[in-house]
Amino acid sequence: MKGPEPHERDDTPVLITEAAPSFEEQHAARKRKYITMMALRLPCILLALIFQQTWWLALGFLLLSVPLPWVAVLIANDRPPRKAERVSRYRYRQGELSPQAIERTNQQIIEG
Repeated sequence: MKGPEPHERDDTPVLITEAAPSFEEQHAARKRKYITMMALRLPCILLALIFQQTWWLALGFLLLSVPLPWVAVLIANDRPPRKAERVSRYRYRQGELSPQAIERTNQQIIEG
């Protein structure tokens, strides 16, 4: 398999940073997960009260609600893993402008 010809253009976007989502975005996502997990605990307790005549079902709902706070804290405190992705980066090829030539172009500066 042959690579692209020098005159062919690769239209895939070039990633210029490998920055992770901001701390605020990560924190908001973890808060949503925590609130969702804790919101699941209340229905479990209510279902245990509703099914108190069927002791084994009520016990099952109670046992399900016990580890939820612990699991919610573990999930909320866990950072998301870094994504392994193939990054499209600029690579200088013969016949193209070199990065130094691109940087040296005369550009008119307009102040005002």
